[in-house]
Amino acid sequence: MKIATWNVNSLAVRLPQVLDWLATHPVDALCLQELKLSDDKFPLKELKEAGYQSAVFGQKTYNGVAILSKTPARGIVKNIQGFSDEQSRVIAATLDTPAGELRVINGYFVNGQAPATEKFAYKMKWLDGLRDWLREELAAHPKLILLGDFNITVDDRDTYDPQGLRETIHHTTEERQHFQALIDLGLSDAFRMFEQPEKSYSWWDYREMAFRRNRGLRIDHILVSEALKPQVRSCVIDKLPRKNERPSDHVPVVLELVSL
Repeated sequence: MKIATWNVNSLAVRLPQVLDWLATHPVDALCLQELKLSDDKFPLKELKEAGYQSAVFGQKTYNGVAILSKTPARGIVKNIQGFSDEQSRVIAATLDTPAGELRVINGYFVNGQAPATEKFAYKMKWLDGLRDWLREELAAHPKLILLGDFNITVDDRDTYDPQGLRETIHHTTEERQHFQALIDLGLSDAFRMFEQPEKSYSWWDYREMAFRRNRGLRIDHILVSEALKPQVRSCVIDKLPRKNERPSDHVPVVLELVSL
């Protein structure tokens, strides 16, 4: 089976691109971030006609996450349990798939704006809450995937300018320590389980011809639990949608699992 993550930066704008991508990449599940629309505006009908059921946690204008799947989602949870948050940033569901039962947690992580700001402090608290809740989720669901737009680079390989951007947002020691804390729960970065091309990124700014110059960041990640690692066959970044007219600034990351 295949499961993908994609920050679409407005589903209302990018829906035709999502439908085109699903037609040529019929993944079993696609997790979307930054829907930027409320639940009542979500295109349930169009996605159902494409073969996908939708678990949605929308928000007008900002944020919003969804899990599209070929099989029904159950055990749906919205936002981090035990952490009070007015933003629609997390949706979790259990999927019954050809690779077995999977717990999928899709997150649009806090951006944080800049170190030493209120938004950065919120990001740190949000990440603390995520880790505490995720520990419980892993205990209940051994086969678990955490994926989405993390707004964190893991290390210097994940940024086009590691020296110039050091300790700026997405690159701070604090953010990377929080990422490592998630790994320490028993998760693995699926992309780094394989040899990958140098300068592999999932996001490029719209400005200064960043995509053409490959001045990007890898901030969209897929983490898999220890029980799931033997089933991971590949993890790749699909850069092609960034060449679309009016593209998202992010591209899909795709995980392939095999049955054992």
